[in-house]
Amino acid sequence: MLTVGVDVGGTSVRAGVVDGDGSVLDTARAGTPAGEEALEEAIGAAVAELASRHPVAAVGLAVAGFVAPDRRTVLFAPHLAWRRAPVAERIARRVGVPVVLEHDANAAALAEHRFGAARGARVAALVALGTGIGGALLVDGEVFRGAHGVAPELGHLRLVPDGRPCPCGKQGCWERYCSGTALGTTAVELLAGNPGVSTVLARESLDDPRSVTGRRVAGAARDGDPLAQRAMAELARWLGEGLALVADVYDPEVVVIGGGVSESAPLFLDDARERYAEVVTGAGHRPLARIRTAQLGDDAGIVGVATLAREVAPRASRNGQVR
Repeated sequence: MLTVGVDVGGTSVRAGVVDGDGSVLDTARAGTPAGEEALEEAIGAAVAELASRHPVAAVGLAVAGFVAPDRRTVLFAPHLAWRRAPVAERIARRVGVPVVLEHDANAAALAEHRFGAARGARVAALVALGTGIGGALLVDGEVFRGAHGVAPELGHLRLVPDGRPCPCGKQGCWERYCSGTALGTTAVELLAGNPGVSTVLARESLDDPRSVTGRRVAGAARDGDPLAQRAMAELARWLGEGLALVADVYDPEVVVIGGGVSESAPLFLDDARERYAEVVTGAGHRPLARIRTAQLGDDAGIVGVATLAREVAPRASRNGQVR
């Protein structure tokens, strides 16, 4: 049985056909539109493109937001248009097969536990660094969802009182200092504080300030740009600080770092590990979590939610809905 997983992020909609071994066989991609109707059209078009080339039995959507416990409704998504929206029903009408929703970080964690870096761990956390931060916790292979299906929202832990404003409505959230978006913001702040600096990133920012994205900053850091490397060092520091909080609360065996920013892990992960080991409660007197990059990379959410869709499709076909 082939299923489609769709990673619906704040920047892009990425869809993939996934087989039972967790392999992505084919992909489609589009930018994330601003409105609900346009977003659902983009998802439907990506699925239709893949379904034209493969027999698709079910679809899973990995969503960067709060998903109701029945996995049919998006309650809230800071970077998307949906608010208490019956997304699974709407998309199912468009694509003609059962649809299930899952928080994008939960989906990635399930994939890494089954096929990747968290395989065999009894308690595993996932921190997905992308447009924001997604978080997930698995206990004995099961997703911990909390009382209302929205836990753990790690990206909106407040690390900096009265810090940078966040789309969630708070200030100083972890993801405003440790994400792809945050990396670009930090670089812009460093450029503003060092107006005479002459680096490739500085020159590019003069030509087009919008070019200072997280991806471009990471590329400049790899090329040796000192200002970009300072921005990357800030990301590493805040990643370590946040991981210490995660460890204080959950005490995981493994923390998997995923999301698009994890592709640049060689630039920051060792420093983040060191910071985590310094500031975690009981430093020097407790076992530390293994901090690993996602083996499935940026495809983890797609693989996880497609696997979930494969598991619920038979029930959906019998009952007429996903439960």
